[in-house]
Amino acid sequence: MNHGLGARLGHAASYGFLTVLLIVVVFPFYWMTVTALKSEEQMRSLASMFWPDPVVWDNFRHLLAQTDFVAWFKNSVLVAVASTFLATAIGTIGAYSLARLRFLGRAFMSSAVLITYLVPPSILFIPLYAQIRNLGLADSLAGLIAAYPSFTVPFVTWLLMGYFESIPEELEEAAMIDGATRFGAFARVVLPLAAPGVLAAGLYAFTQAWNEFLYALVFITNVKLRTLPVGLSSFITGDVYGWGFLMAGAVLTTLPVIAAYIYLQKYMVEGLTAGSVKG
Repeated sequence: MNHGLGARLGHAASYGFLTVLLIVVVFPFYWMTVTALKSEEQMRSLASMFWPDPVVWDNFRHLLAQTDFVAWFKNSVLVAVASTFLATAIGTIGAYSLARLRFLGRAFMSSAVLITYLVPPSILFIPLYAQIRNLGLADSLAGLIAAYPSFTVPFVTWLLMGYFESIPEELEEAAMIDGATRFGAFARVVLPLAAPGVLAAGLYAFTQAWNEFLYALVFITNVKLRTLPVGLSSFITGDVYGWGFLMAGAVLTTLPVIAAYIYLQKYMVEGLTAGSVKG
């Protein structure tokens, strides 16, 4: 009886902790959504603090119709998707090379990747901007696409190095004995098994590019070419905050990232299961 009671109390404590954790995680997005659906009068009132009464859609209408939010959204999608594909492709090939090939300086390059990942991007934007300007890519989305891999490729490479090292080399050797080239074995054997890791690294790169502020602020001066983080900051004038527009924009900005994580999580789990069976 005591053992059963202790087990039930343990389960209750676990569920209680998870409930509190869920509230802490979900509440900021809930508050953001509720604020976006309030009028200015409701925001200053305590009567409807946790729920808009009535629900007002004016913030979303104004945001979509009277600002450049749609253009900023398109810019963010283009920059985030393009830089993610670029960073994932380079990082995957680089990680495989460092994990599998044996060449002079391999250990140094592996350490350099980790050190580069640890360098804060905020101290690199001045020399990076000079290079982007010399290439004629300043004040363009192409410049951002070229700049973002500077801080996403090192992490993707570092993460996938460990993932590739966990895959048995015998699988590639068997494929090459059957006539496959090194790249063929990588593409047909190793890459499918590493799909969950590649997806996880790609999601990280996408999130970093989607939320990046400093490079987009420094490299872009054209209002029409701004990305979402920089565009939303324009709703702050001095000490005056347009909370309705900010929260409406924050809700619409967060939704693609949430959708990407929810959608790709299924494929990550399927990839992990498939990899365990094939291994």
